[in-house]
Amino acid sequence: MHKIKGDRKMPVASKLKNVKTLGIAALAPIAFYGIVGVLFLVLLPFANYPPHIALTGIMNLITAYSLFTKRSWAKWLVIALFFVATTLSLYTLYYVIFSDWILSASMIAYVAFTWLFTARTLSKGKAS
Repeated sequence: MHKIKGDRKMPVASKLKNVKTLGIAALAPIAFYGIVGVLFLVLLPFANYPPHIALTGIMNLITAYSLFTKRSWAKWLVIALFFVATTLSLYTLYYVIFSDWILSASMIAYVAFTWLFTARTLSKGKAS
């Protein structure tokens, strides 16, 4: 956590200036969780507003924020999203794998990227 003059934390705007110093490997999990969160929220009207999709999307956005600001609780959100995304993807795959190839491919990619970024984030020891 970055601190300046006493107990005040560094604002997000000043962290945005330091994005250029971060590598693509550090920004990839943040981008993944942010994009997935936005996609889940955009897909809500098309899926008839299921609450689990909305909660998963919001949780993805919160995880992206916590990884970006390097919060100590980011790893717990990553772990929770690992189980939620795996369950959601495998359940969906079980029912649509032979009937909808596009959805099946996207669920396989989603679960693969979730596993990849979970392993990468947790292997660093701290939030990336």
